[in-house]
Amino acid sequence: MSEAAIRAVIFAAIFGTMALLEVTAPRRPLGYGRKWRWVTNLSIVVLDSVIVRIVFPMAAVGAALWANGQGIGLLPALGIPPLVAGIIAFIVLDFAVWLEHLVSHKWPILWRIHRMHHADPDIDVTTALRFHPLEILISMVWKAGIVVALGAPALSVLIFEAVLNGGAMFNHSNVRLPGWLDRLLRPVIVTPDMHRVHHSVIRRETDSNYGFNFSFWDRIFRTYVAEPARGHLGMTIGLSSFQSEAPTGILWSLLLPFRANSRDGNEDEPETPETAVRPPQ
Repeated sequence: MSEAAIRAVIFAAIFGTMALLEVTAPRRPLGYGRKWRWVTNLSIVVLDSVIVRIVFPMAAVGAALWANGQGIGLLPALGIPPLVAGIIAFIVLDFAVWLEHLVSHKWPILWRIHRMHHADPDIDVTTALRFHPLEILISMVWKAGIVVALGAPALSVLIFEAVLNGGAMFNHSNVRLPGWLDRLLRPVIVTPDMHRVHHSVIRRETDSNYGFNFSFWDRIFRTYVAEPARGHLGMTIGLSSFQSEAPTGILWSLLLPFRANSRDGNEDEPETPETAVRPPQ
């Protein structure tokens, strides 16, 4: 099977599983439902995939195959065995994605693009797919550069890309995990309850929990927030300036990076019942 076919099968399996669990064991009610949000978010991921395949036909895996064929990169230069090199590459790539995510919140020009992801007024498995094409291209250049610099084994890059996509769908999902399972996973793996904090309208919560796969980066760099100030049922998702159905439209979403830039009015302090922006019931 080709790389694209392998990733498509894994994507379909994880997406279907998480979507089913969202229906049977939801963590919180959706304020804006699924219909137009899902059409928009799924359309965006299709557009992203087409653009990446046009600009980077083999993407990060192709960069690894090229580097491996040329015999370049830090890992082969050090003579590290392929299995160990693959593990190192996976960990380094995960940190690189964590760092990219943090920078996307700190640099205004990148925040303009990344905020389309945060503008989703609900969070579920499709939110994991809602990234602007410009962000996907920037991310691909960043990952490809890391892959070439490392000389990462192509198989490890393929595994990382599949795990990254699957992990994003898992931790964005609106699934109620048993408390014991969340506590068991969270020291190492980003869980839905952990990542949901990152989608809060409260700024200090938005600027936390940047991990997609490994949760320990946020603890190491002190960007970890355990729980939202108003709880998972009381918190408001998205950006406080865009608490409407507008972000559920595809054209509105794709044009968002070109609108006036700001921190979108997100709160510096925890919301109170009197001032909280609440989604429609």
